[in-house]
Amino acid sequence: MRGNLVVAAIAVAGILFCFSGTGQAQEKEKAAAKKIAIRAGRLIDGKNETATTNALILIEGDRIVSVSAGGAAPAGVEVIDLSKATVLPGFVDAHTHLLLNGDITAEDYDVQLLKQSIPYRAILSARNARIALEHGFTTMRDLETEGAMYADVDVKNAIADGEVPGPRMQVATRAMTPTGMYPLLGYSWELQVPKGVQYVDGVEGARKAVREQVMYGADWIKYYSDRRYHFEADGVLHSMVNFTDEEAKAIVDETHRLGKKAAAHAIGSDGIAAALRAGVDTIEHGDGLTDALIDEIVRKGVYWVPTITVGAYVAPGRGGNWTKMVDLEKAAFQKALKKNVKIALGTDAGGFDWKEVNQAKEFGYYVNYGMTPMQAIRAGTVVPAELLGWSDKMGTIEAGKWADLVAVIGDPLKDITELERLKFVMKGGAVFKNDVR
Repeated sequence: MRGNLVVAAIAVAGILFCFSGTGQAQEKEKAAAKKIAIRAGRLIDGKNETATTNALILIEGDRIVSVSAGGAAPAGVEVIDLSKATVLPGFVDAHTHLLLNGDITAEDYDVQLLKQSIPYRAILSARNARIALEHGFTTMRDLETEGAMYADVDVKNAIADGEVPGPRMQVATRAMTPTGMYPLLGYSWELQVPKGVQYVDGVEGARKAVREQVMYGADWIKYYSDRRYHFEADGVLHSMVNFTDEEAKAIVDETHRLGKKAAAHAIGSDGIAAALRAGVDTIEHGDGLTDALIDEIVRKGVYWVPTITVGAYVAPGRGGNWTKMVDLEKAAFQKALKKNVKIALGTDAGGFDWKEVNQAKEFGYYVNYGMTPMQAIRAGTVVPAELLGWSDKMGTIEAGKWADLVAVIGDPLKDITELERLKFVMKGGAVFKNDVR
């Protein structure tokens, strides 16, 4: 009798599972079949140098089906009227820290690691992801959790599963430095305090750390190439290099062997040079870029993610060389622009409070530093799509790409700050914000 009950229970469970599975499949099929037409007053598609007027974008499910100038929407298709707006590809921030909320002083940083649990920080990171999406950032590369272990992988998965709203994510988990070269530092040796990174020593230790991070979900491997930024008599911003060349090369080689990419925090000229010797894919920050290093970046096809917003934000509070470093980065940016360095937009959001600064402010810095508005827009759409290896899926508005779209009322080609006043956000064919009136 008991055996029959077990068999019956299993049968009922199987039937319920089938109905549930069928229902879920039908819902997905229904969502996939949804068709939308967007009428754009102006369209900046990321491909052409000028905007297209009166464009029609047809979307089915999460993909763009077609883009045309003029034309009428097919019968029975939902129409979103953005005829008074400028439509652009969704923005990409290639350098963020979802699990951090401000890092001007050591105290700002320490209190988060000492007084906030990882689950609490993960909750805040979900909030930050929503803020980023509302500001038009439909994709982000998050470059370490700052002591929150592998929680970025959880946030990425929760977004992908539709549990919380947020951008598409690529993540770097814990980041790496040699022992003793990243906070928390300065506490009694009797206390075991949290660490903001994974300590890694030696060539074998480097390879093992890369394998571990990839095992737990890292899309990128990030390491700190340098620290202690200072100026010397030659007027160049120098730094102390963290890893030996052998260790850094082991990190990058193992990363590439496992099919991933490597990013290096490198601010001073010495740290940048060391990262380039190691073969990294991206240089983060790069304030101390010299003419020779810029030439090397171009020769190797490395991307530069300058993160201007965070430097300008933290400099007044940090003092010392930081204000001079911001000015130095402006000069480096202008030189890099002339030499066609691949510059991808990144803000280092998390280094500033997500609630206080709109990431789209970075676009304005690029224009102020010499880019045309169109170049700045491409730096925040097309170029980071290439950096992420997703050019076939995003970065431009054309058939076959994800339906990741944003819109503003004004013309960002005339006033780039329009991108800080976003009125419409669509990610994967779903509207997350529509304040267009």
